[in-house]
Amino acid sequence: MDFGFTDEQRALADKVRAFAEERIAPGAARHDRDGTFMPGFFTELGRAGLTGLGIPAEHGGSGLGAVEVGIAVEELAKAEVTACYPVLNAALIGGIIDRSGTEEQKAAWLPAVAEGQSVVALVLTEPEHGTDAAAIGLRAERADDGWVLTGTKTSIMLGFHATHGLVFARTGDDGARGVTAFYLPLDRAGIERERLRDLGARAGGRATLEFDHVTAADDEVVGGEGEGFVGVMRGFDHSRALIAVMAAASAQAALDDAMAFARERTAFGKTIGQHQGVAFPLVEHATRVHAARLLAYEALWRKDAGLEHRVEANMAKWWAPRVGVEATHQALLTFGHRGWSDEHPISRRMRDAIGPEIADGTENATKLVVARQLLGREHAP
Repeated sequence: MDFGFTDEQRALADKVRAFAEERIAPGAARHDRDGTFMPGFFTELGRAGLTGLGIPAEHGGSGLGAVEVGIAVEELAKAEVTACYPVLNAALIGGIIDRSGTEEQKAAWLPAVAEGQSVVALVLTEPEHGTDAAAIGLRAERADDGWVLTGTKTSIMLGFHATHGLVFARTGDDGARGVTAFYLPLDRAGIERERLRDLGARAGGRATLEFDHVTAADDEVVGGEGEGFVGVMRGFDHSRALIAVMAAASAQAALDDAMAFARERTAFGKTIGQHQGVAFPLVEHATRVHAARLLAYEALWRKDAGLEHRVEANMAKWWAPRVGVEATHQALLTFGHRGWSDEHPISRRMRDAIGPEIADGTENATKLVVARQLLGREHAP
């Protein structure tokens, strides 16, 4: 059993860390304040190779594995959690297209995703259907020359920025088998976007999308009619583990800052780290974050090894974001009145930490997946 990275993986971590420290961290406060990324941000991620990590080399990517994508997400999250979402979405949607798309679709779509020219969003959640995604109501009706989509999607991360979306629509009867996926440009006639005002991850451009008789061609269907929901659920086991890595990494960065402060700040004649009331809570949270990180990487390693990883990925998804919020909160408390100011980076990390608790499935949704795997569907909720 090996808990270390290979030389190549360590080199990747060093490369992404340097990029994040130079190009991401200095703009993080501005992204939060202005609620948007700097101009050229997505193409810069592409030039750095970050949006093409998991895309096959024949389609413009690096062809790396899930662990390598996790390494990149980890280093980005230490600088700014919101910067992870374009990389995560590229890995998730690129993986779905690579797994379920035709050769023509892969050749047409994946290079632009890898280069950061196409910014992609998963267009799944609806106002009345989030966790119960199989019950989505946006309709795609047959037309002479393809399909016509009508309905509303909401809480779409990167929805305001995205050039393209993997859009899930009902083409058949109720249930998962009645859902079809369409890969569409989001500037198509009939699509209107409204940006949402968020507590954290403000640059992420979470949005509501209205589809008013939007046309789609048959060659924009991914994976075949009625196969959309099945395809995305397979991808969620991957993306949930990546979100867990992201949550743990951001929390670790918050703890690192708090421990540096505890070594410098003095009270009652000694550094505050010498007081058990400060040191022991930091130790407890550092332990939980470390465990959550290892669980997330186990899930990614199992995926790369071709092993079943649903249980580990969903365990990590409910556990790491909770641990991340609690650890970041403790880090904020360590800074005392300094941490309470919105001028301090820890306040941004505290707000950003909550998002991963919701993204790609809530705590209870992921526990449900684990319960059904451990107990069997007939004995689980």
